[in-house]
Amino acid sequence: MENFEFNTDTLINFLTTYGPNVIKAVLVLVFGLWAVKLITGLIKNVLSKSNVDPSLRGFLRSMVSITLKIMVYITALGMLGVEMTSFVAILASAGLAVGLALSGTLQNFAGGVMILLFKPYKVGDFVEAQGFSGVVKEIQIFVTILTTPDNKTVIIPNGPLATGSLTNFSTQPTRRVDMVFGIGYGDDVDKAYEVLGKMIAEDEKILSDPEPFMALKELADSSVNIVVRVWVNTPDYWEVYFRMNEKVYKTFDKEGLNIPFPQRDIHVHQVN
Repeated sequence: MENFEFNTDTLINFLTTYGPNVIKAVLVLVFGLWAVKLITGLIKNVLSKSNVDPSLRGFLRSMVSITLKIMVYITALGMLGVEMTSFVAILASAGLAVGLALSGTLQNFAGGVMILLFKPYKVGDFVEAQGFSGVVKEIQIFVTILTTPDNKTVIIPNGPLATGSLTNFSTQPTRRVDMVFGIGYGDDVDKAYEVLGKMIAEDEKILSDPEPFMALKELADSSVNIVVRVWVNTPDYWEVYFRMNEKVYKTFDKEGLNIPFPQRDIHVHQVN
């Protein structure tokens, strides 16, 4: 009984001494995280309604969320009586160790900052990098999220994106469509130019400035190849490319122009 009374007294003293601080710390943690979630949501709504570059929205939202959460945790530890000076020193040492261990993650963070500063691409651009191509949906602190043409989500670390080669198909307002069409040997080349020129003139999506270009590219093994280069507005690139191929296939035969395919002549010599 004496031992039980001693433990009870110890428990009462502990609850009296540390109970209020524990309750305060729990309340700070619960309401603090709730407030962080609320503030992050408000920031998201404000940024979406403002003229802030869409590329910055996800990055800023993540930065604010992480910073506020760290402040909440530090405040809760302070409520428990943890000495902040010692805690900060321990945190700095741990941060150094974690930083060395997560050097790749820090590289991705630095890459995200570089991307937002120099803007090699922004949200909505169609890019090709690291073996993937797609539309940039979001630029976060550590990664960039792409959506491929067949609706797959690709997550690429920012570090390689900031330091590696990248092709951005959306920065220029116009693009050149390069196409090669083959006709058979013996076909009238001038007639082919005439037919192609008519198809180009009838297509409203093809720009007249710069002027379309046609020339005989090469005398290939099975065909006479004509190169066609036209300029279009960037969003119209694939529409014009596919339409021109379809029109050439349907029109050449009607105009007496052959679309050749690889073929080989075989000569058989009979030996007595």
